[in-house]
Amino acid sequence: MPRKARDERLDTRTARLKLKPRREPYWRNIQEGRAIGYRRLSGGKGGTWIARHYEPAEGRQYRALGDADDLLEADGSAILTFVQAQDRAVAWFAEVARRSGNTATPLTVKEAIAEYLADYTARGGKARSYIETTCAAHILPKLGEKRVAELTKKAIGAWHRGLATAPARLRTAAKATKRRVREIPAGDTDAARARRSTANAILTILKAALNFAYSEGNVPTDDAWRRVRPFQKVQAARIRYLADTEATRLVNACWPDLRLLVSAALLTGCRYQELAKLRSADVNLAAGVLTIRASKGGPARHVVLTEEAKRFFGQAVTGKAGGDLVLVRSDGDPWGKSHQFRPLREACAAAKITPAISFHILRHTHASRLAMQGVPLAVIAEQLGHADVKITRRHYAHLSPGYVADTIRKAFGSLGIVPESNVTTLQQKESPGAA
Repeated sequence: MPRKARDERLDTRTARLKLKPRREPYWRNIQEGRAIGYRRLSGGKGGTWIARHYEPAEGRQYRALGDADDLLEADGSAILTFVQAQDRAVAWFAEVARRSGNTATPLTVKEAIAEYLADYTARGGKARSYIETTCAAHILPKLGEKRVAELTKKAIGAWHRGLATAPARLRTAAKATKRRVREIPAGDTDAARARRSTANAILTILKAALNFAYSEGNVPTDDAWRRVRPFQKVQAARIRYLADTEATRLVNACWPDLRLLVSAALLTGCRYQELAKLRSADVNLAAGVLTIRASKGGPARHVVLTEEAKRFFGQAVTGKAGGDLVLVRSDGDPWGKSHQFRPLREACAAAKITPAISFHILRHTHASRLAMQGVPLAVIAEQLGHADVKITRRHYAHLSPGYVADTIRKAFGSLGIVPESNVTTLQQKESPGAA
C-alpha cells in the first residue's frame, strides 16, 4: 500500500518558520486532489502560498496565491494568513471544477464566501477581517458545507431566527476551553432587539456572498435567500456617550500612552485604526485638519481640528519626522488590533464609568457633542466620514435640538389661512397637577 503524504502544520508562523527552506512546497491536503502548499524561502525571507489541484483526466494544476504573513502583517491581498490563503485556494478549486464542467463538485456556501471575499478584496474592501470573523463564527458552522443550489428559504430563515435567540459571543482568551457568552435576560426587550439587529447584519453578509455567486452564473436562482426578510424595526439610535465630566475623568484615569489616544478620539471623532495609523505628515496645523488616508468609508477624508485639537496635535508631532506615527504605545511600538481593550476597561473602572465603554463610544461622544450644539447633521457626517447622511441622522438626530421641529417648520411654511394678529398670547401656566 502506498504511503500517504504527510500533512504539514502550516497554520501558524511559528510552525512554518521551523520548516527547512526548499523549493518543493510543504503540502496540506484540503480534500482529495486539492491541497494548499507553503514554499519556505531561504535567506531569511518569508514564504509563499501555492494551491494544487489534481484530476486524473487533467493532471496537476498549480496557482500562486500570495506571500505568507511570516515577516509582515497580512493585508488580505498580497500578504495572506493561512486562513486567507485557504479561502483563496478553495475559490480557485471551485473555479477549476466549474470550468472543466465537473458537476460532481457543486458550489458550497463556504466556496461562495471564499469567492466573494476574493472579489471584495480586489475591489478594495476594507472590512475583510470583520467579514471573515463573522462568517467563521456564525455562517460556516451551520451552512458552510451546504450546497448553494440546495439552500431553501425555510433553512435560511431558521438559521436567521436562531442567530436572534443565541447568546451574544464575548471576547474569550485564546487558551480558554469554553467560549464566553452573554445570555439574553428574560424580559429585556432592548437586548432582544440588539440580537435581532446583529442577526440582520450577519444575514446581509450571507446574502452578499450568495448574490455574488448568482451574479457570476454559478447558481441557477437566488429565490431561496431573496425571500428571507430581515427583522423589522430593530435599529435604535445609539444614546451612549460621555458627558464632559465623564470624559475628563476618563482621560485623567488613563496611562500616559492611552491618555493621548483617548484624547485624540474625543477631539476628532476618529476611529481607533485611523488614529493608530496616523502619521506626522497627516497633521496640517496651518490648515487645521487631519488627513485620514485609510478610511473605513473608502476614500481619504479630512477631519477639522478645533483650537484645542490643534494644540493637542501640535504637541504630539513635536520632534517627529513626517513618516513617524503620531500616537504610539509606551514602549514605542504601534497600537495594534485589540491593544486598547484591556487598558481602556481598566481606565473606565478607575474613572467609575459603568458600564465600561468601548473605544467607539469616544467617536460617538464627539459626534453627540456636535449634535447637541446644533451642528447640521450633514456637517457631522462629513467630519465622521459617513458615506450617507442617513447614518448620521439615525444615530444623532434625536440629540440635535429642534432638528425635527426646525425641519418641519421650514418645509411646511404657511397656508395663509390664519390672519395675522397684534395680540400676544401669554404663556399658559401649568396646573399644580401637571406632570
